[in-house]
Amino acid sequence: MTGFRVAPGGVQTIEGIKPDLTTLGKIVGGGMPLAAYGGRKDIMQQVAPLGPVYQAGTLSGNPIAVAAGSKTLELLRQIGNYEQLNAKSLKLCNILKSAADRHKIPFICDQLGGMFGFFFSERPVHSFAEAKASRSELFRNFFWQMLESGIYFPPSPFEACFMSFAHSDADFERVNMAADRVFANLK
Repeated sequence: MTGFRVAPGGVQTIEGIKPDLTTLGKIVGGGMPLAAYGGRKDIMQQVAPLGPVYQAGTLSGNPIAVAAGSKTLELLRQIGNYEQLNAKSLKLCNILKSAADRHKIPFICDQLGGMFGFFFSERPVHSFAEAKASRSELFRNFFWQMLESGIYFPPSPFEACFMSFAHSDADFERVNMAADRVFANLK
């Protein structure tokens, strides 16, 4: 999921992790139906024709998805694009956190690169148990009121949010105005 959203080598390069196997979903196809996997030589040699594991798919190597993925990777490699996604995600988290703080609503927002997520909690969330302990009723009310304001976040606090290059300063201002009104209503 972190694929190319946070760095060219994903979060594994940021954290210094050398995985046994890496899987990439639709991000590798520029949002089109495409996926890829790769890993250690001994694992990859288990895949046919060298090994007993057969892998195939209707959309394997689809030329349109491969072209979309190739163009996406080309654009992401341009200098400053990861920094731009990171700055936009951080800006949105700061907008939401500031609005929550103004209205004294417990709120945590974390982000890395073009990914972010938030919880209605007074403490940082580092585990599923801590996520489940967050105030889900506030999340539900926030989600529906923001949706009514034309701002769409994933409908579950357990889902990640994704920033794009298309998000503009005007979008951030719309979120800021809506968030201030919604957090005021949540009191």
